[in-house]
Amino acid sequence: MPIIHKILEIETEPGINIYNITPQIKYFLADTQIQNGQVLVFSRHTTTALAINEDEVRLLEDIKVFLRKLAPESDRYLHNDLHLRVVPEDEPINAHSHLMAMMLNNSEIIPVVEGQLGLGTWQSVLFFDLDGPRKRTVFLQVTGE
Repeated sequence: MPIIHKILEIETEPGINIYNITPQIKYFLADTQIQNGQVLVFSRHTTTALAINEDEVRLLEDIKVFLRKLAPESDRYLHNDLHLRVVPEDEPINAHSHLMAMMLNNSEIIPVVEGQLGLGTWQSVLFFDLDGPRKRTVFLQVTGE
């Protein structure tokens, strides 16, 4: 059974942003010729996340508001005491982003059926950057026949 992987690169915008990466996953899958199996989608950063949900503008804004309520940037966090840690000079104040990421997923597994993603009608694979702007990567791995 073949195992094929690829790294997606995503240049993100400032703040919390949500990107629909379903088209990139479909292109990757089409190039593999895998007809039945599964695709692993894995977020490679501690302040990013993944979810399968509807890609609707107002819902995406609701999600951002919800995440900001869960971990307000203005709250006090020990992780942000940069003077008490060994950190690079450009280390961001981002404990809130780490906490938001923990409330989401860092991976998703999607079935592949007859060469297509087994997503429902309104489902999309959403990539969350909770601490942008940055250059981000997502690991894709398809297994099957």
